[in-house]
Amino acid sequence: MRINVLLFSLLVIFASSCRESRIHEQDDWGKHFEKYGIKNGCFILRDNNHEAVYFYNKDRCLQRFCPASTFKIFNSLVALETATAPDEQMIIKWDSVVRPVAEWNHDMNMREAFKVSNVGYFQEIARRIGPNFMQHYLDSTNYGNKRMGGAIDQFWLNDTLQISADEQVGFVKRLYFNELPFSERTQRIVRSMMLQEETPNYKLYYKTGWAKLPNKQVLWVVGYIEKLERMKEHEKSMNKSDQRLYPYFFAQNFELAPNDTTKDWYNVRINLLKDVLTDFGAIKK
Repeated sequence: MRINVLLFSLLVIFASSCRESRIHEQDDWGKHFEKYGIKNGCFILRDNNHEAVYFYNKDRCLQRFCPASTFKIFNSLVALETATAPDEQMIIKWDSVVRPVAEWNHDMNMREAFKVSNVGYFQEIARRIGPNFMQHYLDSTNYGNKRMGGAIDQFWLNDTLQISADEQVGFVKRLYFNELPFSERTQRIVRSMMLQEETPNYKLYYKTGWAKLPNKQVLWVVGYIEKLERMKEHEKSMNKSDQRLYPYFFAQNFELAPNDTTKDWYNVRINLLKDVLTDFGAIKK
């Protein structure tokens, strides 16, 4: 029986009768999904500083889906930990197979492949890791349903492996605090690869995913934001040493019909993420 972020938080709150409820349903976040015509989506955010969880569409947050390229976080961790990749600069030569994304069709290292979400690179990484190590870490990390099936280079793409949004948040939170069954070095390198945007007020780390299945498409954004905040006792101070980066962990997914190309969904998912984070106050316009 799996333990997820929402249920774990509920148990903690139940055990502490003096605390106010810290599970917050955010129905109002639905307006951000509606803005893009998305009818079936969810968002979960964990405010680690206040031990609070915020969510939109709880049932979907607890439902498992194909992780698609968000699995590159896990795949990178295993590659580094097993020395399949000695570091993130390991180059894999292009196999001359022309793929639909032009950026994938050349030699590249892991950091570059992670940035452009090169499927072929990480399929080769998975083949080099092999099923024994891969299954070991799926089990020890308790990653989703932990299923691989028979294809070492397809299971995170073909709906064999599944994970829920709240499990994704739990996984990323453990990665942030070096609590996964990998070395500190391994986790630090993967976190650095997840950094997508840095401003004076925040750092945004995430990995996207896009599962194109026979009956639907599932689009993901999974990660965390570090927001620069002043400590309460130094609210009026301009001294940077009185400021701290506070993490907020998130997972977002939504579903589309198999052939829906009505919008630029690649960018919509990022715009949607930023809409919710801005609404929450983690991003200031």
